[in-house]
Amino acid sequence: MSLRVEAAPTVFAGTDIDWRRAWLQPFAELAQPVLTASAECASLSIADALNVAGLAPVRFVSQSALPAGMAYEQFIFETSQVPTRDNLHDFFNGLCWMRFPETKKKLNALQAAEIALAGVQQVRGRVRDALTVFDENAAFLSAPQPLWDALMARDWTLLFITLRPLWRQAQLVLFGHALIEKLVYPRKPITAHVYRLPAAIDSVAISWSELDAWVAADLSADKLASKPFEPMPVLGVPGWWPENQNFSFYDDTQVFRPRRQ
Repeated sequence: MSLRVEAAPTVFAGTDIDWRRAWLQPFAELAQPVLTASAECASLSIADALNVAGLAPVRFVSQSALPAGMAYEQFIFETSQVPTRDNLHDFFNGLCWMRFPETKKKLNALQAAEIALAGVQQVRGRVRDALTVFDENAAFLSAPQPLWDALMARDWTLLFITLRPLWRQAQLVLFGHALIEKLVYPRKPITAHVYRLPAAIDSVAISWSELDAWVAADLSADKLASKPFEPMPVLGVPGWWPENQNFSFYDDTQVFRPRRQ
């Protein structure tokens, strides 16, 4: 379903969002009432349109509700309200609050705990930096061990070509709202910070709420401080992008970079 919303606020006017894309399918059903509300009332803000769906554990409010000098994360933690601008970035953030409410709440609680410990510094610090990277750009991957070994080695030929049949047993789910926003207009260099799901987690059979609960329980300040991510250009995933059927797609070393020695 390719959806163009002509009568909606500026953020959607003239914007094509192709919900058939593999990375957008987990959010398509959640987005429908938001986009419908926006189309029916051109003056409706993104915050109000998200609230129409009523599927998040928080309320979305105008960015102007955030008091001057107060940290965004602290405001959410204290009020259960999310300051929201009229742009695609915050639209997808709202959808992520709907799809992964427990994980988003856990990230927010960890941010608030770090702020309580050290205050708001000019530099976020190791934990808050990792939390932000996770929130903005993480993806969850369930995959057989050989694929993980190849990913950690950044052996792109092994990962995407030699072991290509193993991708039938794998699943990648996007979480970071900045990552999803960038993929509205797909470009080869777009890279996710991949967070591993254990082999016991069958991301095909598991429900969204179960996946959300597992990730939320797995996250901790100490674990995130170690930055347990692996970078992966997402359009290299078999079945995600037609151009990668030609294996010369992976020859671009500016995108598929080897691990530094």
